[in-house]
Amino acid sequence: MTLHLNIKGYESSPLLLLIMKTLKIVQPYFFSRAKKTIQNRTVLAAMTNKQSHENGVISDDEINWLTERAKGGFGIITTAAANVSKEGKAWEGEFGVYDNYHIPNLKKLTNTIHLTDSLVLAQLFHGGIRSPQKITGSIPLSASSLDCDESFTGKCKSASQNDIKKIIDDFTASAIRCVESGFDGIELHGAHGYLLSQFLGKKTNLREDSWGGTLENRAQLLIDIFQSIKKNVPESFIMGIRLSPEIDSMGIELNESIKLIGMLRKLDIDFIHLSCWDVFSKSISFPDDNRTLTQIITESYNKLPTIISTGGVWSSVDAQNLLKQGADLVGVGRVAIGHPYWANNISNINYNPKKPPFTVKELEQAKLNHTFISYMKNWNNFVVEK
Repeated sequence: MTLHLNIKGYESSPLLLLIMKTLKIVQPYFFSRAKKTIQNRTVLAAMTNKQSHENGVISDDEINWLTERAKGGFGIITTAAANVSKEGKAWEGEFGVYDNYHIPNLKKLTNTIHLTDSLVLAQLFHGGIRSPQKITGSIPLSASSLDCDESFTGKCKSASQNDIKKIIDDFTASAIRCVESGFDGIELHGAHGYLLSQFLGKKTNLREDSWGGTLENRAQLLIDIFQSIKKNVPESFIMGIRLSPEIDSMGIELNESIKLIGMLRKLDIDFIHLSCWDVFSKSISFPDDNRTLTQIITESYNKLPTIISTGGVWSSVDAQNLLKQGADLVGVGRVAIGHPYWANNISNINYNPKKPPFTVKELEQAKLNHTFISYMKNWNNFVVEK
């Protein structure tokens, strides 16, 4: 049974304040390995926003966008995907961590975020087959040679052993720069069809060597990157991985994702971030199972790392229901675009903020620049002029 209370006019009552304080979403959370505490159970998930400079330097606009959400009370602020190499860039306006000249502005970001009570994580990323040659100047590479609209030849390149070594080295060097820049940790982007998930997918990884075939082989790149980074960063540096539990077009299936999570939990990982798109939907792999993806995964093991789940959460009721599914932390994306102070308001058990469309003025007030707003116009009915 879901609790609904009409609190209008009673926001300051002692009983209601006590109820708000006992809501799980507003309680602090402790990462035991890294020994770091976040102020509540809310996570700003990484979101593409295209606001940064062509040379990969993070812009003041992107810093302002993230800082406003930190002021808004999020426990964790996650940056947009940051490319670990020039050839891994997937879109214009994406910031990078592949060179030391990126560090000064990254320090500016972390110093600003740390004036609030939020922690800040960098999401590390390589686009793989989705890195356009017209942007990078290089033929896109992936686990296997596949049809590729982003390549001038119509095909991407199958990563060689040397390519794979460079990928591991690039992720590791980028994580070290994140330490130097003052980040509290990193999230490896193994979701949404980018390079690491291309290696995980049975339909995108057709290799017959030690990097393909079995799930253990297909997951080896992700695991090697994680272990390489872990050897080169402080114990207090938070490390997690974002995964898409199901992507049918890539051959990423829920049963294998559950097995992969079982492998990852043995690595002393701080968190696994489930990218569900809609946390209240059922599995496409098991249509007769009425449980959500988060429920199925969290009920598969007695002990798991911290589980973040993201997709479709909008209201306080949504957030509480996701925690009841077994998630430890609640990730949000779209709601934080129009509502930067969502995390501060989530203690209101009736909080259900306005849904799109948002006006251009509303988004400007929420610290989006015109490039970001133009990008949002590609989303159906998200932006209106007035």
